[in-house]
Amino acid sequence: MLRTHTCGDLRKDHFDQSVTLCGWVDKYRDHGGGVFVDLRDRYGVTQVVFDPSSGLVEEAARLRSEYVVKVTGTVSERPQGMANSKLATGAIEVRATELEVLNASETPPFQPNQSELPGEDTRLKFRYLDLRRSAMQDILLLRSRIIKAMRDHFDEHGFIDVETPILGRSTPEGARDYLVPSRVHNGTFYALPQSPQLYKQILMIAGYDRYIQVARCFRDEDLRADRQPEFTQLDMEMSFVDTDDVIGIIDSLVAKLAKDILGIEVTLPLPRMTYDEAMCRFGHDAPDLRFGMELIDCTSIAKETAFRVFRGVADSGGFVRGIRAEGAASQYSRKKIDELTDFVKEDFGAKGLAWFRVEDDGSLWSPIAKNLEPEVLKKISERMEAEPGDLLLFIADSWEVSCKSLAALRKRLGAELNLYDSDQMHCSWIVEFPMFDWDDEGKRWVAMHHPFTAPRLQDMPLLDDDPGKCRARAYDLVINGYEAGGGTIRIHDQGEQSRVFELLGMDTESARERFGFLLDALKLGAPPHGGIALGIDRFVMLFAKLDNIRDCIAFPKTQRATDMMTEAPGSVDNVQLEELGIRLVRKQQNTDT
Repeated sequence: MLRTHTCGDLRKDHFDQSVTLCGWVDKYRDHGGGVFVDLRDRYGVTQVVFDPSSGLVEEAARLRSEYVVKVTGTVSERPQGMANSKLATGAIEVRATELEVLNASETPPFQPNQSELPGEDTRLKFRYLDLRRSAMQDILLLRSRIIKAMRDHFDEHGFIDVETPILGRSTPEGARDYLVPSRVHNGTFYALPQSPQLYKQILMIAGYDRYIQVARCFRDEDLRADRQPEFTQLDMEMSFVDTDDVIGIIDSLVAKLAKDILGIEVTLPLPRMTYDEAMCRFGHDAPDLRFGMELIDCTSIAKETAFRVFRGVADSGGFVRGIRAEGAASQYSRKKIDELTDFVKEDFGAKGLAWFRVEDDGSLWSPIAKNLEPEVLKKISERMEAEPGDLLLFIADSWEVSCKSLAALRKRLGAELNLYDSDQMHCSWIVEFPMFDWDDEGKRWVAMHHPFTAPRLQDMPLLDDDPGKCRARAYDLVINGYEAGGGTIRIHDQGEQSRVFELLGMDTESARERFGFLLDALKLGAPPHGGIALGIDRFVMLFAKLDNIRDCIAFPKTQRATDMMTEAPGSVDNVQLEELGIRLVRKQQNTDT
């Protein structure tokens, strides 16, 4: 070993010991008679002093930020009044007797210790510098702790860790696959896994009973701040279980993580809410329950007015729904309300945003108030439980638009009005999702979760009679308004699985082509089983109280799915393409004439 200790080890107990440290020059200060260097590694920072008696002052004066050095010296107490309480090593310093520059550094594009960060593009381009920052190191250490705690939890409950293939078969259903051409089997392709879903079901059919895996997954989809094309999930599956069993073991995991990582006591069982209730109350299937501001339906009142903006929507089968921002009237000027209007129109397709301020006498004031009858205004005020100083916001539109617009407004106002403490952690379950969504473009049913999800037992007849009303044995873990995990009880009967495939528009031949191995396995003793996948990147983001998932991953992709450091994806030479039997066809770029 080049070093005897790390830069975070040394304390008063080490006084007068000779030590050797290695690390990066974090800061250096030339005080004329001597040079002071803060030496940094991932364990901490130690102050190194080069005084005239060492004979190293001239050499130390040539050090610069991010030089990699090896220093030998004696541990000493810092002079009276010079201790640094902000550092774990702040009571000591190392008085250098030897110095070796292991590697010099050019002037970096930014300093890892600078308080003001450069733009994200620069951070991602020089990710190795960004990863030297203590904040990034803390996040990756937190990530490691969370993964270890997850593994330990499942090990204690009898789960075994099984690796499943990365190169598999493309079974397109939902997001696009990343395809890998086969050189040996020319003209065929592997697909990178969107999840280990089918393999873990096969493991249950094989009798392994309890499985987990920290699995890398890949989806070729449009990105958002909390999404990546490649991501990591804690994948879990259990046999001979129902919904309560799966939720119960995740409840105890969440409580363990909250206590061990954040020091928070979580009351179990975690609360549950049906999908239908979540959409009615919050307009979203992953509501942030750290604050209220629930959606309130005023459609029946809208049918009593002559105001055509409300009445027309209500009579045509649409909805008039609103939220009450308590005491917020004085905080939102007309200009700010116009910004909210543009927000719901441009981002969510709403036709507009109706609003009222609640006056001191309890009356509702708005430019549109004159168009509404006094008795209608009174009923709206009562339905909204309005109080003086409140701001009422309404969307009159379809169910889908009203949900999306009001859920987004609620989230935005919750942050702008500081309606919750950022240290809060609210965990809950959303259950009983619809089995299917109707795809207007394709004129067919699509699976809301995936096609291997079992329906509620009481809803089985609806598969034939009314699939849109069928509810699934599905459950999502929601933390602070983010989906942190999702799972289902799986179909374990071959006939039922074939029926679901048929509903999804797959004929017998297509189902056999894509999923023949699963259908065969289901006929050979498949036990009831179910599981869940927890998004590790998302967990780290939430536990670290971040709003960008890229800061939770050592080497993330940008929103355009590129790696700015390695410049992936990149081109390959013609020899490789010929070996694979691939000919590139460039897409035509649209140009304005």
